[in-house]
Amino acid sequence: MTELILFGTFFILLLINMPIAFALGIAGLVVLFIDKGFGALQLIPSIMNASISSFTLLAIPFFVLAGVIMEHSGISKRLIDFASVCVSHRRNGIAMVTIMTALFFAAISGSGPATVAAIGGILIPALVKDGYPKHTAAALVASSGSIGIIIPPSIAFIIYAVIASDTVPITISRMFIAGIIPGLLMGLALLIACFIIMRKRQGAGLSQAAATAESGEEVIKSTKPKKPPFKEVVKASYEAIWGLLIPVIILGGIYGGIFTPTEAAVVAVFYALFVGLVIYKELKIKQLPKILVDAGVQTAIIMIIVGAASFLSYIITTQHMAQSISDAMLGLTDNRIIILLLVTLILLIVGAFIDAISAFYLFVPILLPIMLEIGVDPTTFGVIMTVNLAIGLFTPPVGLNLYVACGISDLSLKQVTTGIFPFLIASIIVLLLLTFIPALSNWLPDLLGM
Repeated sequence: MTELILFGTFFILLLINMPIAFALGIAGLVVLFIDKGFGALQLIPSIMNASISSFTLLAIPFFVLAGVIMEHSGISKRLIDFASVCVSHRRNGIAMVTIMTALFFAAISGSGPATVAAIGGILIPALVKDGYPKHTAAALVASSGSIGIIIPPSIAFIIYAVIASDTVPITISRMFIAGIIPGLLMGLALLIACFIIMRKRQGAGLSQAAATAESGEEVIKSTKPKKPPFKEVVKASYEAIWGLLIPVIILGGIYGGIFTPTEAAVVAVFYALFVGLVIYKELKIKQLPKILVDAGVQTAIIMIIVGAASFLSYIITTQHMAQSISDAMLGLTDNRIIILLLVTLILLIVGAFIDAISAFYLFVPILLPIMLEIGVDPTTFGVIMTVNLAIGLFTPPVGLNLYVACGISDLSLKQVTTGIFPFLIASIIVLLLLTFIPALSNWLPDLLGM
C-alpha cells in the first residue's frame, strides 16, 4: 500500500506538470507524514543536506563549470573542424563528423544536453547541406548527444557509483572505464543507422527535391567534398590538440592515481580556463561572471534534484519498499533473461518521463538487489541503466536532448520525433548487446585492474 501511495503520488504530480524535484519531494513527504506525522518533517533538511554534502558529488559542479567554459572557449568548434578534415570527405562523412564530435565533447562535458548544445548549431545546418532532411539532422544530433552520459567523465556514472556503493563496493573510476566500449558501440550503431537511412533514400530514387517535398524543409544541394590537403589536416590537428588532451589529462590522472575524480574535475576547470584565456584567447575575463552564473544555475538544478531524490530514496529504504518490490518481482519468475528484459523495459519507459539523476535515486535501491540476486555484475547493471537512461534523453515526451535540438533547428518536437526512430532502434540493439554480453562492460576495467 505504501509503495502505491508513493509512486502513485509521484506520477500523478508528473502528469500535472509538477517540476521533477518537487514531485519527488512531495511524494516522499506524503508517505513520511502518513507514517510518522508532523514530527518527522524535521528529518527532511538533514537528509537532503547529507546527500549533497558529499566530496564525491563535488565533481558535478566542477565538471559542469568545465563544460560551460569549454563551450565559450572555442574548443567545440575546433573539435568539429578536426573531425571534418578527418572524415567529412568520405561517403556520409558529415554524419561521421557529428558522431565523432559528440564522442569528443562527451569526453569533456559528461552531459547529454550540453553536448547537443555545443555541436548542434554548427552540425545541424551542415547535415542539411549534405542532403539530410532537417528533422533527421536534428534527430541525429539529439541521439549522438546522449553518448555524453556514457563516455567518461560521466555525471550519470558518478551518481550511480555514489548510490550503489551503499549496497556493494564500486568506484567511480571503474564505472568511467566501463563506459568507454558501450559509448563507442553507441556511436557505431548511430553511424550504421545513418548509412541505412541514406541508402534507403537513394535506393528509392528520392531526389533532393523529392526529399524536400516529403519533409517540407529546404535542402541545399552539395557537391561531393574533396579530400583535404595534408597541410589542412595538420593545421586542424594542431588547433584541436588542446581539446583532445582534456580527456587524456582527466582520465589519465584518475587511472594513474594522480588525483581523484573530484580533483580531476577541478583540474579540468583550470585547464579549460588556461586554454580559453591563454591558448585560443577566445575567452575573455569579462565573460567569466556570466559563465559562473550559467554553471551555478545548472548545478543548482542538478543538486535540488539530487536532494529531493535522495529524500525519496531514504523513504524507499526505510519503508523496506526495495525488498518488497524485489521479492514480488522474483516471485513472478526466476528466469534471468525475463527479469533482465523486464527491467530494461521498465527503465526505457522511465527514461522517457524522468531525468537520469532522479531515475538513479528512485530505482537503483530497488533494482540493484534484484540484479545481484540473479548474478548480474553491479558494473554491468550500472552501464545497462545508464544506456537505458541515455536513450531516454532523446525519447519523447520528456527527452531533454530533443528539446535542445528543437531549439537549435527551429523545428517542433513532433517534427524532430519523426526522425528519431532509426536511431532509437540502433540504440536499443546496443542496449541488448550490453545486457546479455557483460564482457562489453567489464572487460576493459578488469584488464586495467580497476
